[in-house]
Amino acid sequence: MSDPTATGRRGFLKMTAMAGGLAASQSAPAGQTDQQAQTAQSIHETKYEDRTDSVEEKLRLLAAAYRKRDYRLSRALAASLRETLQFEQHDQESSGEAVIAPDTFGAVGDMPEPWRRWARTWRYYKVLDIQETAGAERSGEPVEALIGFRGDQADSLRREVRIARVEPDGGLREVACQVSGDVRRETTLFARVQFLAHVLASGRTTYLVFYGNPDAELPSYPSDLTVSGEGFGLDIENDYYVASLSRQMGQLERLKLKREHGLELFAGGEGHGEPPGIDWAHDYVASNNFQKFRITNWPTCPDYEVIRGPLCVTVRRWGFPNSTIHPLFTPSRMNIFVEYRFYAGAPYFIKEGSMEVIKDMEITYLRDDEWVFSGHSFTDTLWMGRNGKLRTGPVDAAAQDDLWATGFFHRVSRDAFLALFLKHEAEGVDGLKHTGAPQLYYKWHGPLWSRALFQNARMPKGSVLRQKNAYLVLPFPEQGGAEMAEGWRQRLINPLVLRGGDLPSDASATPGSLARPGEAADSVIDKQRIWEALADCKDYQLYTADVSVVDLGLIYDVRVRGETVHVVMTMPHRGRPRHGYFAWGSGGNLQPIRDRLLKLPGVRKVVVEPVWEPAWSSNRVTEKGRRALGLPD
Repeated sequence: MSDPTATGRRGFLKMTAMAGGLAASQSAPAGQTDQQAQTAQSIHETKYEDRTDSVEEKLRLLAAAYRKRDYRLSRALAASLRETLQFEQHDQESSGEAVIAPDTFGAVGDMPEPWRRWARTWRYYKVLDIQETAGAERSGEPVEALIGFRGDQADSLRREVRIARVEPDGGLREVACQVSGDVRRETTLFARVQFLAHVLASGRTTYLVFYGNPDAELPSYPSDLTVSGEGFGLDIENDYYVASLSRQMGQLERLKLKREHGLELFAGGEGHGEPPGIDWAHDYVASNNFQKFRITNWPTCPDYEVIRGPLCVTVRRWGFPNSTIHPLFTPSRMNIFVEYRFYAGAPYFIKEGSMEVIKDMEITYLRDDEWVFSGHSFTDTLWMGRNGKLRTGPVDAAAQDDLWATGFFHRVSRDAFLALFLKHEAEGVDGLKHTGAPQLYYKWHGPLWSRALFQNARMPKGSVLRQKNAYLVLPFPEQGGAEMAEGWRQRLINPLVLRGGDLPSDASATPGSLARPGEAADSVIDKQRIWEALADCKDYQLYTADVSVVDLGLIYDVRVRGETVHVVMTMPHRGRPRHGYFAWGSGGNLQPIRDRLLKLPGVRKVVVEPVWEPAWSSNRVTEKGRRALGLPD
């Protein structure tokens, strides 16, 4: 009999040997063995490639350890390989196509005098035009723009970027914004800027993006969006709902509708051995109906990203679903990605997902959206066919496989929960169905819908299923409820159009100033001198690199309040949680932040606040810091 384990081992060794052999063939000088060449390369560690190990090298080492059946070493190498990939993703992944290019900008000093005076401590601006195309007025609609900046024009986009709306009378009004996803690519910076837009039906509104103020501080905006918890196990609240994500694997577990009686949607019981929640997708059953693979079986998220802010909280999770007896069966065939987005001031949240097949496979069936609620909080069903008209009652036979909304409401309380399917498509596989008819009773629970897509199907390598859904929690009024839901779907499938624009010519006086106290070169203690002093504070565990906490990107903010300097800083990773090493020192020749700043005239107190959000990455390292560390371009 053949040994399937040995067969899998041979395939793995063949793949890793090819990768390792390729790397060796490219680097070994004539007359040297691979091992001798490797030793010669790394003995002095004078450049970046000597100080770390590449993906190819770790694959070679992993193959060698696996060949020896040294499983502890193999697992250690697999973990190290994962960390290298995480660094490369942060450092090299494409940021995407920017709405406004880095070299498209204007100087604040060249703006009309009323605007120049209002934004006088900022140096540069960009123009962003937003167009409404669906004939519906938008008020407080979340928008996101990927914008490029020249690296020599900004120090920290999260501190410096401000958004202002050009009013009909020619004045400027600052609007709350959130900057995330900022990356450094050679001499340019990119960031995703989110804000809440206001545009008349079929109208156009111009927004100005200001940046380039070294004295700028991390802005704080009032918001109804609050978040608590750590990692992906969060509670997110706005004026309409409280969403609770599983502390185990991040799936939506409970949803409280914030009306006077506070209906809470949940699923009780024992689930299938995993924690029960209301969102059960994504999952599939393998061929021959042998076993089910679910992301709700994750003991924790294999990979995830969380972005927290005053306007939007984003939780992304991805990986291969787990078997019910994981890790006895661990096929790497379908990578599943799920993203939740929760917005300030919005009566809905968004889920985007994909199921990407990376190896030919067969399935008995699969689902990409399924919601289950315990109890009987609803009395009637809701659904929408391709014509975009919302209906109540049983789904018509002709629409069973072509649904674009599904949900429930209660005819007395008018509580409702409605899924609006905004995008549902397949690539590389035919026969996609848009199912999910709502049911008021599911055994041992209550309301349910389940969007099963394929049955007894072959899923070829490269095929992808994609979805984008909005889940609406507004009450469903007896009069106008259908029109209200239809209007929301029309707005969401016709997002506002963002593009770069030209500076308007009409400008009128704008009261006040864009700068807060401390942001207009008005600090009692010169902030430039503070930043220069912080540049004297090194990470002395990098013995010869001579790189400061500023050039490492560990300093997120500097504020001056009277005689007190407030420094917001992070650490490179949670394996070094003691920020006091930098703040207060630990003896020797260390130049701690507190001692260095207290030497500045006028400084009487130094407060160092440690934070973990946003997480540090190589994109925080300055160009000077990258040169000191020998990082590649």
